[in-house]
Amino acid sequence: MSATNIATAAAEPILHSADADTIPSSQVVWPASRSKRVSTIGFGLGAVGIIATLIGAQADPIQGYGSYLTAYMLFLSLGLGGLFFVMIHHLTSARWSVTVRRLSEAVMGTLPVFALLFIPVALGMTTLFEWANPAIAAGDELIQEKSPYLNVTFFAIRAVFYFVVWTVLSIHLARKSAQQDHGDGPKILAHLRAVSAPGMILFGLTLTFAAFDWLMSMSAHWFSTIFGVYYFAGAFQGVLALLIVVAMLLQRAGLLQGLVTVEHYHDLGKLLFGFTVFFAYIGFCQYFLIWYANIPEETFWFTARWDHGWAPISLAMIAFTFVFPFFWLLSRNVKRHLGALLFAAIVVLIGRFIDVYWMVMPSLDHHHPVGPQLSWTIVTALLGIGGVFVGMLAWRLGKNPLIPIGDPHLRSSLGHENV
Repeated sequence: MSATNIATAAAEPILHSADADTIPSSQVVWPASRSKRVSTIGFGLGAVGIIATLIGAQADPIQGYGSYLTAYMLFLSLGLGGLFFVMIHHLTSARWSVTVRRLSEAVMGTLPVFALLFIPVALGMTTLFEWANPAIAAGDELIQEKSPYLNVTFFAIRAVFYFVVWTVLSIHLARKSAQQDHGDGPKILAHLRAVSAPGMILFGLTLTFAAFDWLMSMSAHWFSTIFGVYYFAGAFQGVLALLIVVAMLLQRAGLLQGLVTVEHYHDLGKLLFGFTVFFAYIGFCQYFLIWYANIPEETFWFTARWDHGWAPISLAMIAFTFVFPFFWLLSRNVKRHLGALLFAAIVVLIGRFIDVYWMVMPSLDHHHPVGPQLSWTIVTALLGIGGVFVGMLAWRLGKNPLIPIGDPHLRSSLGHENV
């Protein structure tokens, strides 16, 4: 049965194209009415939150635009993490993750809207980036030396390139995946793998330089060659936690019952544990090398995140992104207990917010440290960007069956067991 027939005859079973198994369509089709309702609410709250944040930015540019960039880079990392999950799935010909692939495709499907959401970042450039502020750049010799790279025109050109790459990859991979539901699964699977190979190279380059441009260059004097890897590690850690939350919410709504099993959650939990360690490893390497060299031109970035009241934020970031999820997820039983795994995923997502806030806000002091100030704009910014993100996610989830019914490896994924 085609995906079109599924949408119009939701009560009928789905005949898997590669075997004789039948899957109730009520388990893999999110009713359009529910998808539209969630999407509408998300977009509505997003619009209100973004408008409120921009109004707040007029009164307090540092808190307003800083809050917006924090929320933007947080939810962008989740979208990029979803794109990486899909491409690594295809490149490795993974089978266990087939039943959660569509969820990740929906997450990466949010990427095109981030090009539009970038406009307020461009409007607040002189506040967010010291190199873009003529009053600061004119008297700073080092910023002037970096001006061939750090200038508004080249910055805009790079941003356009990033968005083009992410948009083309996310749309093409999702479109081909949807076509797979209509048949010719093995051929399309080979195409998806072929596209993911160069796509992964473009992904690595664009994510790295986007992290350099939109986060690291906020402190134009500071640099770290592994900053892009640090942002990537956090992005993938975050999307693994998000996939766990989304899958459980859909199952709570009566979908994916028996399709995303404890075995799939176990593997997501193992990956979440592994990338929690990887994130901490990259973060520690970045810190330790700078601490050991003890060069003032490098150490000031970390000093700014400890002095003037930032120490509790730094400790909270370490606790939520590494210490707690590491010890919590050590046990195999926790990774197979859905309630315990969900709790770990929520903690990690909170940690992702703290980490991005920790990267953004101290850099806005621009040589005049004032310490953390939790403004109401951080709430409206999270509501704004998060609302649009959820709206796009819900819309993408409602467009196609929640599992790729034409994937030739679906049967293997449904019967997947951990040993």
